[in-house]
Amino acid sequence: MAYRVVIADDEKTSRNLFEYILADSDDYVLEASFARADEAAEYINKKGADLCIMDIVMREGASGLEAARTIKRDTPGVKIILVTSNVDPNSIKEARKSRVESFWYKESSEEPLLTLMNRTMAGESIYPDTTPKIVLGNAPAADFSKREYDVLRELVMGKSNRQIAESLFISEETVKTHIQHMLEKTGYANRVELSINAALYRIVAPQAGSSENL
Repeated sequence: MAYRVVIADDEKTSRNLFEYILADSDDYVLEASFARADEAAEYINKKGADLCIMDIVMREGASGLEAARTIKRDTPGVKIILVTSNVDPNSIKEARKSRVESFWYKESSEEPLLTLMNRTMAGESIYPDTTPKIVLGNAPAADFSKREYDVLRELVMGKSNRQIAESLFISEETVKTHIQHMLEKTGYANRVELSINAALYRIVAPQAGSSENL
């Protein structure tokens, strides 16, 4: 009997690719496909599924990480593969905390998605060993410290230095220092340019449990 799969991805090209992969396999059947993560979580809660392929960064509604936590809370038997284009190391950390089975980078994973699906449904938990090499301005994304990623994530959501300081429980002066260090690394002229490019290249993902998206 084929596994029932729900897809959630706000990029139509990605959804079409995932749907094509399912259509080409006798082991899986497309149950439903959504452009919003929260709609997928709601559907699964009502009608069930065996596997959910979920993008992390959504333009509207809950993030994939938040929806994954909802699915694992309400229907823990459903397996989840989170997929993404962003390189925020926080994504993998939050996925593991949320008990997500597997994690797949869209552009750079060497293992085909179908193989990952088969291994996941067989009981394995598959996570990448490294993050993709993406450059932001003059700096490889891997050059940012964990705290710089924390500040950048808040900055992309349009928060002021004061709001970032309150969210991260640090001083405004420390926030300014982290932003200045990132500007020096990337070569960008100001925080607006830094924020826009970080969002454009999907360097950071939204915090799990937050409905704010890139």
